[in-house]
Amino acid sequence: MAVESPKVPKPSDPQLVRRSQNSAREAWRMFEIIAEFVTATERLQTIQPAVAIFGSARTTPEHPYYRVAEDIARRLSQAGFSVISGGGPGIMEAVNKGAFEGVSPSVGLNIQLPHEQSANTYQDISHTFQHFFARKVMFVKMSCAFVMMPGGFGTLDELMEVLTLVQTGKIRKVPIILVNSAFWEGLLSWIKGRLREEGMIGRDDPELLQVIDDPQKVVDAIFDHYHSRGFEPSPSEREAELAL
Repeated sequence: MAVESPKVPKPSDPQLVRRSQNSAREAWRMFEIIAEFVTATERLQTIQPAVAIFGSARTTPEHPYYRVAEDIARRLSQAGFSVISGGGPGIMEAVNKGAFEGVSPSVGLNIQLPHEQSANTYQDISHTFQHFFARKVMFVKMSCAFVMMPGGFGTLDELMEVLTLVQTGKIRKVPIILVNSAFWEGLLSWIKGRLREEGMIGRDDPELLQVIDDPQKVVDAIFDHYHSRGFEPSPSEREAELAL
């Protein structure tokens, strides 16, 4: 009895054609991502030292959070730091507005989204990303400190990303400052009382976070951190950050 050979798709098989087209699109997408990193690196290489400030896109200009973010950004800009935000509305707008009124660059790393995000008008340097992960890498590579204003999922995502990178040694230890102690109190209690006590993090890991409510003390804490070492990464730290 003859054994039938496996059916081999013909070159004109629609399924094979679609698979080939998808592979080609994926390959070109990788080139687009590489190009996005190259363009962003070239565009942003002159802004350091820089501080990134995160917070809710939904905060209105009348809200106290907005005014505090604007104040912190202005002080940082006057102190010689470029100030980076996500480039959108809410706290991001407050950050860029405050920095725009200072002497150092106000930088917006914008993202293309189907809703919510639109670039604010207070940006000396504005760069738009297609991919969230490319944008997050540039935030980390360009910033020597991170200030977290009250915010939602996006802010929490950035906070946990930076904490993880510092904890695992992928980036150097940098100031990570939470602003508004009342807002962050519940999260900090959970980190210390649940994550630490159950051994999910190291005993000293909560010390990676600082909680500061006064705008000038935020600026002072960043300077204090770098007082004895300078803002530039060491050769070993720079090498580690290449593996982000």
